[in-house]
Amino acid sequence: MSTQPHARTKPSRIVSADARSETGAVPPTLLVRLVLAPLTKVLNPLVGRLAGRRHVPMARLHHIGRRTGTSYLTSVGARVRGGVVLIPLTFGNQSDWARNVHAAGRCSVHVNGYTFRAERPRFLAAAEAAPLVHALFNPVERLVFKVLGIKQFMRLDAAV
Repeated sequence: MSTQPHARTKPSRIVSADARSETGAVPPTLLVRLVLAPLTKVLNPLVGRLAGRRHVPMARLHHIGRRTGTSYLTSVGARVRGGVVLIPLTFGNQSDWARNVHAAGRCSVHVNGYTFRAERPRFLAAAEAAPLVHALFNPVERLVFKVLGIKQFMRLDAAV
């Protein structure tokens, strides 16, 4: 019988894809960081003025800062149908607006001329979101998501 202490090993933890998609950090792709990030400083003021209007493929998201309590407006590519809001996370789930909405558990979304209360945000992996993406976004938009390497979407429950 051995008297040496047994080496303690951490139990292996099996994490489902759902759990990873909800809590794991998903950064933006290299293409997004190198090409889109610098353009946002130039494009955001223009897109911000148009977002949320009828026939404009961008939405205006109103959220509250998780640390400061400051009110923010952010332009996103949201779509709403059947009580569901779906937003592609171009800059990943670590962007300030995504973290603010996730922490608060709610926001409002102004899309296509209508404002919706959006609650219960959840991060969905691209594979998990695929049926909703196919239903809410056109083929050109879906191709852009693939080119940009978007790996995650935010799903919220909507109410008028």
